Amino acid sequence: MIVRRAARLGWRLGTLVLVAGCLSRPLEQEEQRLGRTPMTRRPVPATVPSAPAASRTDDVASTPPVASPPVPTESPFPLEWGGVPRAVAGDGPLLRVALRVLPDSVTLGAAGDWRLLDEMEGVLVRARAGDRWTVQRRGARLRAVHADGSVTTWHAAPMTQRAEDGATIAWNGTAYRGVLQLIPTDSGILLVNLVPLEAYLRGVVPLEIGGTRGAADEPAVEAQAIAARSYAAERLLATRAGRPRHPRYDLLATTADQVYGGVAAERPLSDEAVARTAGLVLLLDGALASAPYHSTCGGRTASAAEAWRGPGARHLQAVSDRIPGTDRHYCELAPRFAWTRTFTSTELDAVMARYLARYSAVGPSGPGRVTDLAVDDVTTSGRVGTLVVRATGGSYRVRGGDARSVLRSGAGEALNSAYFSVAAERAEGRLTRVVLRGRGYGHGVGMCQWGAIGRARAGQDARTILATYYPGTTIGPIPQ
Repeated sequence: MIVRRAARLGWRLGTLVLVAGCLSRPLEQEEQRLGRTPMTRRPVPATVPSAPAASRTDDVASTPPVASPPVPTESPFPLEWGGVPRAVAGDGPLLRVALRVLPDSVTLGAAGDWRLLDEMEGVLVRARAGDRWTVQRRGARLRAVHADGSVTTWHAAPMTQRAEDGATIAWNGTAYRGVLQLIPTDSGILLVNLVPLEAYLRGVVPLEIGGTRGAADEPAVEAQAIAARSYAAERLLATRAGRPRHPRYDLLATTADQVYGGVAAERPLSDEAVARTAGLVLLLDGALASAPYHSTCGGRTASAAEAWRGPGARHLQAVSDRIPGTDRHYCELAPRFAWTRTFTSTELDAVMARYLARYSAVGPSGPGRVTDLAVDDVTTSGRVGTLVVRATGGSYRVRGGDARSVLRSGAGEALNSAYFSVAAERAEGRLTRVVLRGRGYGHGVGMCQWGAIGRARAGQDARTILATYYPGTTIGPIPQ
């Protein structure tokens, strides 16, 4: 069991000012324009949703993009975070997590006394525990309204909700630790939670590894805490190095980054795992290592080079998940260890007409009727390297990872993984049905979460699990 080695990592309030002032990730249209990078856990276009995600879709987004706010010419967070109360700042750096974009209004409350501040930290509202104020948007302006008729003036700048003595804050009844920033954009009110890293992880780990884990799964939960902390720290260090993704926030609270549910997601076992591993991240040659992870590898993980464009990293190589001396695998208890998806010829024509042009050069008249679907080559881990689509409009080649986005279900759900085979069925020489038989769920790079659970139940500790899925790495404090 990992013990707490680095509770305090040298992140002082000067760092908090920096983190709060210049962090990262773009909204949807910019995400799609920028594309994926191997450093990301799920290197995909992402959205800030208007409703909670229905399922864990891993590395393919299925919701449409929303408009990005204009990039400001000055610091988007002019608040001086050197004055943040210790109960809010905690022991770690502050993350800015984009929670949601709401069209016109949001209702605020808190478990203790709280204040609503303007962009210069002037007090707009002083409220007691249980008081509710509604923030309304009109264009690029915000104001706060109380049921008794009290109202603030309109402000064309962010507002910040801060509770006293570390009490939790809430928007529309959903509780979060830290501070809430409300930012007017051209598409609504962007809600950003400024939260200490360790408190953020309490709302991430149970949603990523499963909130109903038992005592036998503790090493897997600890491994998840370290991987998730590494992922978040990577975002922070990129900003410190002058490579912010977006001036408004660091991370999205969805599968595009890490699923984050605030206080409601917290569970005792995962809270303990976060505390036992406090401050610990994955390191490669003393530097912070990228720590992507996925649900189920299907028996063998993928290298970063084969899953994503680019050379990859030497600790992100294909790793066998086979149980030594057997034909079984640690992750075979996963619900999507093995799966099948079937397309009729009509369904296949429809998905190709809708999605193929995004990933292959298709003429203006479309691909036409599909006549054949075949795997042209496979990667070193056995996943599809290139998928060939032959149709009346031509022959098209699609990368294996992109094939997941092309071969969607009728409801728009992406293919579980690129670890599949194709069986084409014909009648009188004409394609009638295609059956895909596959394994795994997700991009396949890095830690297999179900494999980690299987290894924990087999007696492996968190260090062994991480060293297996990220060979050559060590565990230590966040580098300065």
